[in-house]
Amino acid sequence: MNYFPAYPVNRPRRLRRTDSLRELVQETRLSTSDLIYPLFVRHDSNKNPISSMPGQFQHSLASLQEEIRQIEQLGIKSVIVFGIPEKKDALGSDNLSQSGIASKAISVIKKICPDMTVISDLCLCDYSDHGHCSIIDPNNHHYLNEPTLEYLSKAAVVHAQAGSDIIAPSGMMDGMVQAIRSSLDDAKFIYTPIMSYSAKYASALYAPFREAAECAPQFGNRKTYQMDPPNAREALKEMAIDIAEGADILMVKPAGFYLDIIQSAKANFNVPIAAYQVSGEYSMFHAAAQNGWIDLQNCATESLVAIKRAGANLILTYFAKDFAQWNS
Repeated sequence: MNYFPAYPVNRPRRLRRTDSLRELVQETRLSTSDLIYPLFVRHDSNKNPISSMPGQFQHSLASLQEEIRQIEQLGIKSVIVFGIPEKKDALGSDNLSQSGIASKAISVIKKICPDMTVISDLCLCDYSDHGHCSIIDPNNHHYLNEPTLEYLSKAAVVHAQAGSDIIAPSGMMDGMVQAIRSSLDDAKFIYTPIMSYSAKYASALYAPFREAAECAPQFGNRKTYQMDPPNAREALKEMAIDIAEGADILMVKPAGFYLDIIQSAKANFNVPIAAYQVSGEYSMFHAAAQNGWIDLQNCATESLVAIKRAGANLILTYFAKDFAQWNS
């Protein structure tokens, strides 16, 4: 440990005296290019506001075009897509079709903005009538890991064929990265990276998202496949397994409550670390701001800086457009 001379020789306030000095010695820098903006795209022609997430919408394919143009003008370079199909079934069939909502949305984005990095969230919950991330045994509601891997493998290729730049499996199924990597490679998508939701906790902060994606579980919960919030070492185990299976980017979700996990991931793994500032975090900031308790811009920005400072290279956040506008 370094020991500094005492006051008055050492005056840390010297480097805080002006805006330009503070900026000159700033240790953590956050820019719009660090951010990934989540998009919800539905099957019909309506653009629906999400009641629990002020300023967020379920987009139609038509309104998505306008949204992408605005995002591009703001300097946002990456989006992640969540599809909401017209019809859901137990097997999430819409997600396996090239005419499914996810494939259509990816294609629309790449047509309007070819340079936009499009990440496709790959899971079953958005597309299934039961709202779980796994194929379900209809006899006993057990979550079936291996049949889900087969589903994810097929869906990954469909998304890649539609133009997805990165595949992001989010279901926390054992072996999902290996199955998807093998499937992508067999289909000649050897350069399509995988951003794995490696440490996705069974958090209480997902409720607004479940409204947005219409994916609330119809029975049970997700605690047998998502991680238990008290566990930290287990997250490192999950990440190590995903890297061994071929993950190119690791993700921690949620972000704000799990800064220690982000920091550990950064210290232990030499790959980019992503963190998802989830819907509950976004909605809580808005609720407090609407009551006049906090300043939304300052608090949201501070939270994003904290996530970056903890070690995240990439941040998925619903504040991406706001941040770009605040700093334009």
